[in-house]
Amino acid sequence: MRICVAGGAGYIGSHVSHAFVHAGHDVVVYDNLSTGLRSSVPAGTKFVHGDVSDPLLSRKTLEGCQALVYLAAFKNAGESMIDPIKYTRNNLQATLSFLDAAIEVGVKYVIFSSSAAVFGDSQYLPLDENHPKEPSNYYGFTKLEIERVLAWYDKVLGLKSASLRYFNAAGYDPEGKITGLERNPANLIPVVMEVACGMRSGMQVFGTDWNTKDGTCLRDYIHVTDLADAHLRALGHLEKGEATFAVNLGTGRGHSVLEVIQAAESVTGRKVNYQTVGRRAGDPESLWASGEKAKELLGWVPRHSSIESIVLTTWNAYKANGMVV
Repeated sequence: MRICVAGGAGYIGSHVSHAFVHAGHDVVVYDNLSTGLRSSVPAGTKFVHGDVSDPLLSRKTLEGCQALVYLAAFKNAGESMIDPIKYTRNNLQATLSFLDAAIEVGVKYVIFSSSAAVFGDSQYLPLDENHPKEPSNYYGFTKLEIERVLAWYDKVLGLKSASLRYFNAAGYDPEGKITGLERNPANLIPVVMEVACGMRSGMQVFGTDWNTKDGTCLRDYIHVTDLADAHLRALGHLEKGEATFAVNLGTGRGHSVLEVIQAAESVTGRKVNYQTVGRRAGDPESLWASGEKAKELLGWVPRHSSIESIVLTTWNAYKANGMVV
């Protein structure tokens, strides 16, 4: 199958692109390289340098593709609360423009990169797919709106889709084939790595008064290789004629900010300096997912997502880039 991976040069996108190439698909990577890296695009793919808001280039690139994997959104929840217009333009307007182009050229299947942020603060744990969806940040709102559009596009247009709700993507390819580092990372684990490497003198921990075991936020960390596997399985599921669906991708357990820092210190043998500050607007207290529906629908089980594996493969990527001295 010919597949367009929008955002396929990014951190998650490059792992997803690699998985589809490895499975024998014909992959076209479409990316504006605003955050992605050309060097992260796997060999054996066609690369198109373009923006998802460009309707002419979008249609030209998507011609002949049977499936679209969409990972071209901005993802900084904190930033979305400061600059929501930026997220409106890219995560809503540009996404819809690219979907329109896909429909016009006859794309049959869409795999959409969604997020645990669609849920907001947890009313119970682990979060399952029936949990109320009340985003606590604007980023989560944009993801939920695209999920809703996709559900309607199936009803009205017959476009089949899978919305994959990532929890916290982390780690790097265990085989070391993908080592491209994120630019200006905002997620916890790469920030911790930069402190351990000495690229940053320290980091901030936002709030130590949450109602958790050590007072810091809890998150469900999923290895990016496991996420890539879920994309393959989701497309295979839709190819069988199954219905449009949304599913959570999580491990069923959470790790606190301080636990991640401790794991990084154990793996790297280095001290991670941090400063505690007040809570950050839009941060939910605790999020972790039930993976039962993903297991039932897709046969998906995370195999690389221990916190130790996540930290180790990330540390190896930093070493591969010469960041560890």
